[in-house]
Amino acid sequence: MPSSVAGASEAQQSAGPAASSTSSNTTSGTTSPSPSPSSTSSASPTSSTTSTVGALVADFPATLLPVMPGANVKASSFDKTKTPATASFTAAISATSTDVLAYYTKVFQDQGFTALPGDAVGSVAAKDFSRANGTETVQVSVVPSEPGVTFTVSANVLPASLK
Repeated sequence: MPSSVAGASEAQQSAGPAASSTSSNTTSGTTSPSPSPSSTSSASPTSSTTSTVGALVADFPATLLPVMPGANVKASSFDKTKTPATASFTAAISATSTDVLAYYTKVFQDQGFTALPGDAVGSVAAKDFSRANGTETVQVSVVPSEPGVTFTVSANVLPASLK
């Protein structure tokens, strides 16, 4: 079977913002090194996705996807130029998987999302949410780490929903 560049890109996107170990700033097709790992941004000529390590990227929709109080953001990404718009972040916290899923279940239900059945994918604690007849989705996944857990929150929403 021939491999597809698009398939590789989709696989990297589904792996989350931490899937890329290198990044660069792209302007008019030229690439220059990023100033530091804690303020890394990247974009390609075919994508307007920006990402950063150690913080939320500029203009991140933190009202839509709030960071759980006490959590330390490890990486984030955001692309508001496509439909659906995509945003995600990965964070760590000294809490349990149950605490994280309970927090985000309340947050997203308060925003009109419906929690879908199931609280795990295999052995990974996870919860999916949808609204607008499934047009908008949010996913939360949580894995054990020391001390506590590491979790990823990802959303695919209509651009009008970005806050």
